[in-house]
Order: sequence, then C-alpha cells, then structure tokens
Amino acid sequence: QVQLVESGGGLVQAGGSLRLSCAASGSINSIGAMGWYRQGPGKQRELVASITTDSSTNYADSVKGRFTISRDNAKNTVYLQMNSLKPEDTAVYYCYCNARYSFWRPFTDYWGQGTQVTVSS
Repeated sequence: QVQLVESGGGLVQAGGSLRLSCAASGSINSIGAMGWYRQGPGKQRELVASITTDSSTNYADSVKGRFTISRDNAKNTVYLQMNSLKPEDTAVYYCYCNARYSFWRPFTDYWGQGTQVTVSS
C-alpha cells in the first residue's frame, strides 16, 4: 500500500528554522491532498497545513506567515518550511496524504510515524 517517511525534525532555538520532508512510497496509484498535523504535549492533534494536487494551501492561524507547505508531485513528497519558530511550536509533527494504491480502490488517509520538533526558548 502507501508508506510515509518523515525527516527533518530536531532541536532548534526560538527564532530558528527547520524543514520537514515526507516522502510517500509503495504501490501508489494516485495521491490527492497532503499535509501536516502536530500534537504538542498535553494537546490534541491539530492541522498545521495542507496542500492540494494543484498546490492550493491552507494553514492554521498560528503558523500563517511563518510556515510554508509545498509538494513535489514527481517525487510524491511534501515539505514544511518552518521559520521564526516559537517554543509553542514544540510538538510531534505527522505528515499525511490522501491516496489510493489501486484505481479500483477508494482514496484513504495514510500517516507517517511522526517526527519530533523541539523549540527551546
């Protein structure tokens, strides 16, 4: 089916930048929307940003102007450029995609394993 592998998390000081990547692999017939969620300590998982196949984007209010989502359809990869990071951005970041592994199957959401982003003050 479809597997997602994330990379790029780590520890950064407030005001710094990180770039997350997430590559989809496996038996992929088609990928629709892709995006990123995050879950901070003691918080519910929340949408950070999403991007459609024609690169229309949507952002959480808390990251607008600081984060940029993009995708490379040829590589089945989605990116999240995070600038001006704040301690409250500390969370596990999960990528997802809405995809199907066969023309005859419905689109389904697939999730990555998560990557830790820690922003120190």
